[in-house]
Amino acid sequence: MENIIDGFVEKLYLRMQSYNMGLPSPQQIEDFTDGITRFMFPLLCGKNMTASCLNDEWERLQRLFADLLSSLNHADLPENLSHRFFSAIPSIHEQLLEEAAHFLRCDPAAKTVEEVILCYPGYYAIAIYRLANELYRMKIPVLPRAMSEYAHSKTGIDIHPGATIGRNFYIDHGTGIVIGETTEIGDNVKIYQGVTLGAMYVEKSMQDTKRHPTIEDNVIIYAGSAILGGNTVIGHNTIVGGNVWLTESVAPNSVVFHKTEIIIKNKKRKLIKSEST
Repeated sequence: MENIIDGFVEKLYLRMQSYNMGLPSPQQIEDFTDGITRFMFPLLCGKNMTASCLNDEWERLQRLFADLLSSLNHADLPENLSHRFFSAIPSIHEQLLEEAAHFLRCDPAAKTVEEVILCYPGYYAIAIYRLANELYRMKIPVLPRAMSEYAHSKTGIDIHPGATIGRNFYIDHGTGIVIGETTEIGDNVKIYQGVTLGAMYVEKSMQDTKRHPTIEDNVIIYAGSAILGGNTVIGHNTIVGGNVWLTESVAPNSVVFHKTEIIIKNKKRKLIKSEST
């Protein structure tokens, strides 16, 4: 047994030498992700923050970000990335406050903006997406995807940081949502749990092509629907019903639904109602 373990340890060590170890640790990524969200929304840490505390946290986050970039070990990363990212934080924050107010308008169960920020997984997933997307557009490797996967693990909502998403994006419930890398989503779009905006199939040769759908402004997509393909466009003001499978474009102002028969029987198995929806 000792010989087996020794041999395995040696193989593992040699294999480690071949890996690209220029990566931040998961703990660093989680610390940064949690830190930046708590900085923007101090109620997430359950206490009021003084101006001095906020300044200290801002400086800590900048140091942590610099450490993350350093651990990526990419010589071709341009300078001033930290300045560019932290300069974008105020506008991201304003957009997220606007989206929190939009959640409050959309959901009759929501009572306050603070409740949305504190409790809603869909809102949290969008917040992390907005931050990760900024890093993605700055061409920072690994970090934006790692942040998105951290949010995915906490919410069950998988939004690739490369997706393009407009203003006032609303996710209700959210569990099981998948939004692929080249998805384009317009303004004022609502989607519900279990929705997939994905590719027709997975093939490495499609890496640099648009493989996910385009969702135009004011579209609603209900639970369980799958919309697939880079050439698929859902026109503005369209409603897509639940459990719909779409691989072709839909004109603006459409209603798309899956028709099924519903049968209700009483306990004696006599048919009492039959209808189509």
